[in-house]
Amino acid sequence: MIKDYVKQAWELMKQNPLFSSLYITGTALAICFTTVMAVAYYVKLAPLYPEYNRSRTFYSDNVRVETPDNTNTVNSGFSYFSLRDWLYPLKNAEAVTGVIDDNDEHWVRPSNGMDFPIKTIFTDPDFFKIYEFDFIEGSVFSDADFESGVRTVIISDKLAQKAFHQTTGVVGKMLNLDMSDYRVCGVVKSGSKLGSMSYTDAYIPYKTYPNYQATFYYEPVGYFSVRFLVKDDAQKQALQEEIDAVIANVNQQHSGEWTVSTRPIRSHVSMVFDEIYYGNKYKVTPWSLFKKFLPIILVLLLIPAFNLSGMISSRMEDRLAEMGVRKSFGASKSVLLSQVMWENLILTLTGGLVGLIVAWSIMSLGKGWVFTLFENYPDALYDNNVTITGEMLFSPTVFITALLVCVIINLLSALIPAWNSLRKPIVSSLNEKK
Repeated sequence: MIKDYVKQAWELMKQNPLFSSLYITGTALAICFTTVMAVAYYVKLAPLYPEYNRSRTFYSDNVRVETPDNTNTVNSGFSYFSLRDWLYPLKNAEAVTGVIDDNDEHWVRPSNGMDFPIKTIFTDPDFFKIYEFDFIEGSVFSDADFESGVRTVIISDKLAQKAFHQTTGVVGKMLNLDMSDYRVCGVVKSGSKLGSMSYTDAYIPYKTYPNYQATFYYEPVGYFSVRFLVKDDAQKQALQEEIDAVIANVNQQHSGEWTVSTRPIRSHVSMVFDEIYYGNKYKVTPWSLFKKFLPIILVLLLIPAFNLSGMISSRMEDRLAEMGVRKSFGASKSVLLSQVMWENLILTLTGGLVGLIVAWSIMSLGKGWVFTLFENYPDALYDNNVTITGEMLFSPTVFITALLVCVIINLLSALIPAWNSLRKPIVSSLNEKK
């Protein structure tokens, strides 16, 4: 039976090329733009290399110190002192890492060729417990080298290729960075700029960073942002309570001198929506996100569905005589309705496939702007040199969800006009074309 429906649907597509083309195009556009929007968010929120632990990673990047009379206030990152004495000893975290991301250009001088700029992150060994990099060769710098301030560096395979013209056999070589030599201890598979929390060209022990122990006016304030890895939500809550207790104890010790405070630790999702989309002005809630994106969803899915419903209604009027003949030979309403629904399902699936191909093309060719969609403050790093990996483009979850929503809406848009047409008496249907 289904095989017959497919054959008949194919014949009707050939007999009505204009209708079929418009139907497939409308469905393809809905699928295309829905998929593009979904993938633009998917790459920011889903567990992708090397940020597989996004759901268990939390961030704290702000310390506020103010005097009792409120005449002096300082906002910045954590100092090395507060990182070492307050945060590293925390018991309710599987890993704690301090990061200095100075956003400055650092220059590499290869053994032959021109100097070129790279991006760097200064961090500690626990960074590689939170972000799960694939090491092509070598390993994380040792605790002993880190504590001793030995100039070692972990580089991406892209930097290895550019600096040494090879990605293996690099460990042990010296990389001239900012006029100082660093020994390469590991080479990792490069991530994408879209993984903004972990992406860089070179990972360097922060104890080689000039003045990493510097404080800004007050002892707790310095260069560092901090990231925590927790086991689950219960441990995250315990971690927050432990941090609050540490801050309360510090304030008690320095009562009358200054008061320190920090924002609650934030999840990866909160970082994305608060900083990128909302600029920290609004508290992100499911309702706020629903209100923000409901109009977009309506435009992308419901408006094409209404248009398709009108087209199907018109087409069903043209097919009333055919339906009347089939009724007169004993075909039931359910059989006729099933045929119409299968025809529209085949058209929808064809449109979905076309839409997916177009979406992939748009994301590959226009990645410089696709991944800044809906952002208030687009990141300048998002350019056409950004890496788009297979796990970003070919997400079965994203495509299947978008396709299922579109199939349901399209079938409902076909069901109503088809049902209304098939309710007409046989005589009325047979006389329709007379």
